[in-house]
Amino acid sequence: MRTGPLILAVALGLAQVVALAEVPDGFLPIFNGRNLAGWHTSLTNHHGDTREWRVFEQAVIGKQDRAGNGGILLSDASYGDFEVYMEIRPDFGCDGGVFLRSSASGQAYQVMLDYLEGGNVGGIHGERLEGLSTQPSDGWEEVWDREGWNALRVRIRGANPRIEVWLNETLITDFEDSENRLPAGATEGSIALQVHGGDRCKPGLEHRFRNIAVRQL
Repeated sequence: MRTGPLILAVALGLAQVVALAEVPDGFLPIFNGRNLAGWHTSLTNHHGDTREWRVFEQAVIGKQDRAGNGGILLSDASYGDFEVYMEIRPDFGCDGGVFLRSSASGQAYQVMLDYLEGGNVGGIHGERLEGLSTQPSDGWEEVWDREGWNALRVRIRGANPRIEVWLNETLITDFEDSENRLPAGATEGSIALQVHGGDRCKPGLEHRFRNIAVRQL
């Protein structure tokens, strides 16, 4: 069952955080900046089951807990047509992502955070979805801040989803799929944060996410 962000905010005790979080107008936080209430790790996705998800300085931090063992952190709530805002600061050399309408096992439309040599930030990848080739973003490196936090805003809408991605307020991706490739034609699912498994990240390298907020459409 879908849980609206306002209901979720009350459940997580976010009244104070709603007032303080640096998120755009109209968005409600789904991460309280203190702990992982409202989120859970997937034990069934193919990237792994890393236990290295923690909160430090009001940010979610994820990393491999041993060589090759990554994983995803899923929102307890499900979302259909929505925008998600967050600020990201990955270590160079680590592949990650943001999953949209994700299943418990991590089948999803993915916004790539492939921050490594030859990688792409903000493009679209079908995570365990058949027939969807990777759609890279355009010009992300021109607006990327290598030294600080970067603002990421993603909009997904429609059964055959149209996905738009803004990086530091610049549109870098506008993609519309020709069909719905999610299992059983799902039109909603979790938001998930990913640290890639295998050799596309290494223990010690971190992905950081803060000020995570949603606006339902």
